[in-house]
Amino acid sequence: MSGTMIRSPTMSTATSTISYERNGALAVLRIDKARGNAIDAALVEDLARLARQIDEDDGVRGALLASAHPKLFCPGLDLVSLMEYDRTAMRHFMGRFAETLWTLYGLRKPVVAAISGHAVAGGCILALTADMRVLRRSGAQMGLNEVRLGVPLPWSVALLVRATVPPASFAPVALLGRNFEGEQALAAGLVDALADAEGFEAACLARLEELAEKDTFALGTTKSYLRAGILDQMRAREGQALEEFLDAWFSEATRQRMRETLASLKTK
Repeated sequence: MSGTMIRSPTMSTATSTISYERNGALAVLRIDKARGNAIDAALVEDLARLARQIDEDDGVRGALLASAHPKLFCPGLDLVSLMEYDRTAMRHFMGRFAETLWTLYGLRKPVVAAISGHAVAGGCILALTADMRVLRRSGAQMGLNEVRLGVPLPWSVALLVRATVPPASFAPVALLGRNFEGEQALAAGLVDALADAEGFEAACLARLEELAEKDTFALGTTKSYLRAGILDQMRAREGQALEEFLDAWFSEATRQRMRETLASLKTK
């Protein structure tokens, strides 16, 4: 790990869904909520607020997106709560989720995702907003299972996939909805590096420090240039494409698959 980053004693705060730590110039966001870190309205709002806080804090040079649960990063949307939403409420939620993705993806400061456990569906999406993704080597899986559930990838997510993984991976990742682990996830372009369980977070922080020790203006400006066109495209069509997502979300076939998914979780 680089020795150039100035460290100060760790400071921490917490919301109902995320613990926020400051370790010197690095911020660590740990998703930590009931139902295994599943994404609900509270988590979306907390992520957006903390991302803005990091962006505005000149003392923060980079952020680690992690999980408080050692074998689970994020399993995706919280079907238990979202199944109760009507179309208007779900439209609002998905709109806020998209805006949070834009905020995370648009951060000028470097972000590393420390994927210590399963990151599927929405969890994989959150990880894809980072500049670099590090996956725990043994057992942790990543994937996008939306099509298998019966809904299309939201517009902004499809663009995120297109900007992140190589075209050869579009079919297995986005169309077949496969899960990947270890070397397979690396080959598919879902992650940039693998790390052993022992010393996992230290390895992720080393990657973050390598980015964060660069000139802040130069790195942030370059990052904004690389992502500006993609963000413009996301914002331009998200609202229109959202209606297609909602049509699928509220179809009877998809609702039945969601009920089956929830029933299977209760038996585990």
